[in-house]
Amino acid sequence: MSTEGIRKQQRGSSWITRWDPEDGEFWEREGARVARRNLVFSILSEHIGFSVWTLWSVMVLFMGPEYGIDPAGKFFLVSMATLVGAVVRVPYTFAVARFGGRNWTVVAASMLLAPTIAAFVVMEPGTSYATFMVCALLTGVGGGNFASSMTNINSFFPLRKKGWALGLNAGGGNIGVPVMQLMALAVIGASGGPRVLLGIYIPLVVVSAVCAALFMDNIAAVKNDTGAAREALRDPHTWIMSLLYVGTFGSFIGYSFAFGLVLQTQFGRTPLEAAQITFLGPLLGSLIRPVGGRLADRYGGARITLWNFVGMAAATGVVVLASVRESLALFTGAFVVLFVLSGLGNGSTYKMIPGIFHAKAVRAGLTGEEAARYGRRLSGASMGLIGAVGALGGLGINLAFRQSFQTAGTGTGAFVAFLVCYAACFAVTWAVYLRRQAAPAAASAPTAGSEPQRVYAEV
Repeated sequence: MSTEGIRKQQRGSSWITRWDPEDGEFWEREGARVARRNLVFSILSEHIGFSVWTLWSVMVLFMGPEYGIDPAGKFFLVSMATLVGAVVRVPYTFAVARFGGRNWTVVAASMLLAPTIAAFVVMEPGTSYATFMVCALLTGVGGGNFASSMTNINSFFPLRKKGWALGLNAGGGNIGVPVMQLMALAVIGASGGPRVLLGIYIPLVVVSAVCAALFMDNIAAVKNDTGAAREALRDPHTWIMSLLYVGTFGSFIGYSFAFGLVLQTQFGRTPLEAAQITFLGPLLGSLIRPVGGRLADRYGGARITLWNFVGMAAATGVVVLASVRESLALFTGAFVVLFVLSGLGNGSTYKMIPGIFHAKAVRAGLTGEEAARYGRRLSGASMGLIGAVGALGGLGINLAFRQSFQTAGTGTGAFVAFLVCYAACFAVTWAVYLRRQAAPAAASAPTAGSEPQRVYAEV
């Protein structure tokens, strides 16, 4: 059967009515080609979505004294973008099955026009703070693109190739953060205003939507499993992993929003000086994310995550020291290391999720395909929620910076709080997933809401 033979025009969209990537012959004959094509344009859409989501981390660099907004007000602006981006991840996760992956990608990409055009219109001195706040809230829709994109691509690839495909998809999206910041550096360096930057991104949004419409597909067999979603909500591991993802991805996105503003506020850097540094951390953190997944494959996700939190705590300790001593070089170097570790932890933490639910099924007496099916079902349902809660960590980071600068004029207090958070994440990872103890007896299938089971380093 040809590629065209598995596609059917339905409701004006391109629907695939037969899709079986686990069938090796089908995959080699036509499935791989179709999956790769959808992956390429999914990455493009998610990449632009991340760029728009982090738009106000760049816009605040342009907002000098003539805008009448103090540092606390700027941190609150970027916090609201983070908040909306986290919340919309939940409905975006389920939108793929409801509307189709291709259809929803077109809608999600098109929605990015609202925040970019709105910012283009209002970005000038004299605009009210409330108007800027509404524009920042609108950019949050870009954060939802990650959830729908990951859900969609997960359906296209066989289990043996999901890790690499999802890693490319996530990494390509995350790189949207430093690309936006590099574009800002180019615009500032050329003495351009923020409208120049926005004028570049508005047509890129249109291109991503058009490409999704022309080159992506819907899979008819993808359906929402509301029962699995309810079970995942009641399972303790969903919330434990949400906490760990707050520590890794929450740190990455929170620091991505805040880095340039901290350099400006605490160290007196000009917009150009801040922009020259700001992109480096998110870039390295994005590029290393697949490495975290690969290390987790080889050594166990829990082990890599545990020691990653040790590294994040150590780097944060150096940041605190540099903040107290007002050493810009030490502060920048340690902050970039912190970015790299947060990206590494993104990969290892996300890799733990399917392993946890599969190991839980095995502990309950399930074997073979039955255990694999249970693990896929629960991990798929939990990933959207874990991603949403993890993104809320970015909100917490920016609110902590706002409070720290408002009360003490420095970010030191916020960094001390982050250090405590990483210590807590270390303790939870060790206690739940690595501390060896007798395996609990399990005579029946897994039950939602049961006491968390220790699944050790194999996760």
